[in-house]
Amino acid sequence: MIAIIDYGVGNIFSLESSLRYIGAEAILTKDPEMIDRAEKLILPGVGAFGDAAEKLRNSGMAELVCRQIKERKPLLGICLGMQLLFEKSFEYGEHRGLGLIPGSVRTMEGVVPEGYKVPHIGWNRLHFTEKKSPIFRYLSEGDFVYFVHTYYGTDCESATIATTDYGAELTAAVSADNVYGVQFHPEKSGETGMKILKAFCEL
Repeated sequence: MIAIIDYGVGNIFSLESSLRYIGAEAILTKDPEMIDRAEKLILPGVGAFGDAAEKLRNSGMAELVCRQIKERKPLLGICLGMQLLFEKSFEYGEHRGLGLIPGSVRTMEGVVPEGYKVPHIGWNRLHFTEKKSPIFRYLSEGDFVYFVHTYYGTDCESATIATTDYGAELTAAVSADNVYGVQFHPEKSGETGMKILKAFCEL
């Protein structure tokens, strides 16, 4: 069973539907007992980093998630859920993250060339690092996924498992041991996204 962490942030209907489509058993929950029993965790999220990080901590989910990671349970962070895995974010100030992935989160404004729209919304290709991650086992170099973001992970070369080219090389996915994060939305990325979710379920 996969536990989708419920901490009051994010519309997860598409994610739940996608997991059902590939035959995975998933439940949206904030029940510590259910999370303890789950085989894998997904951390979703939309909105601002500071607000989400505060809700994650105030709900008790931050401490619970970190404990689950120490117990070697696989976790997938999606979009803002991926950004929360980093040490800190500079979105509207400086905010502390979970510290599960080395690096920080910064705006792409001033990084991507003039003429590129920010936020970055749309389909872009994935480019894998030298060793393809297990969550990309069913993908090919250059497969397209769907992004919606203004901020991205930086100073995280050691954890980066995929990038995308949006006028500049941007971090698309990261991993450290049993922790995985994707900046894009697999649940909105068609068959490619289903393959990523399938591979995660098989870890």
